Amino acid sequence: MVRMRDVSVRRGGNTLLADITWSVELDERWVVIGPNGAGKTTLLRLAAAEMHATTGTVDLLGERMGRVNVFDLRERIGLASSSLAGRVPSDEPVRDVVRSAGYGVLGSWRESYEAIDEERAEAMLEVLGALQLADREYGTLSSGERQRTLLARALMTDPELLLLDEPAAGLDLGGREDLVAGLTALAADPDGPTMVMVTHHVEEIPPGFTHAMLLREGRIVAQGLLDDVMTSENLSVAFDQPLELLSRRGRFTAYRKY
Repeated sequence: MVRMRDVSVRRGGNTLLADITWSVELDERWVVIGPNGAGKTTLLRLAAAEMHATTGTVDLLGERMGRVNVFDLRERIGLASSSLAGRVPSDEPVRDVVRSAGYGVLGSWRESYEAIDEERAEAMLEVLGALQLADREYGTLSSGERQRTLLARALMTDPELLLLDEPAAGLDLGGREDLVAGLTALAADPDGPTMVMVTHHVEEIPPGFTHAMLLREGRIVAQGLLDDVMTSENLSVAFDQPLELLSRRGRFTAYRKY
């Protein structure tokens, strides 16, 4: 689904990623964790076919970047990003925010929707417990409701690969837990897409995720099976401070050691 080999990204004299080699296989659920400036969002933009590497090779869904029409590729990739939230017209009905994903646009204009589009949009909202929002204007939604709407939009096209860039950003505790519950159910669905989620916080990792990568200053600290990577030692290196990682019932919590 994703294969990067010796990938580096440099912009304006700054190295955003360095020597990244990473593979995401079918049905895996990955979480990418690291502090601000670690390169997480850059990594996700590469995986979303939104930018090109400076050096190295990137293969997405069996296609080599640089040799494929990225617009065709993006139709097969779902992306839910907090940065997308501010680009949605505030008066757009939620159902239109979701179903317009099939056209790759934000904000309905002259698109002609069919019954199957309506049914798919409502089904995705229902999966995320947000069907009651379908006729609400996007601008009236809470942060948590907006995140669920954008996740439903990302799922609208039945993507092979689902990328989540800090999906819990700005959510309160209840909103975060609702989101984690929805992602847990999605991760458990055998017909669900391969998933990669970027976050700063270990508390946001949904049960059912299988793999993890820790990044620091654009470099990989550790990657592999979730339980092998998520250790106090690895987390302390990634965040450059002494941390203790606890796990209970499939959820993680981290504390600074004193």
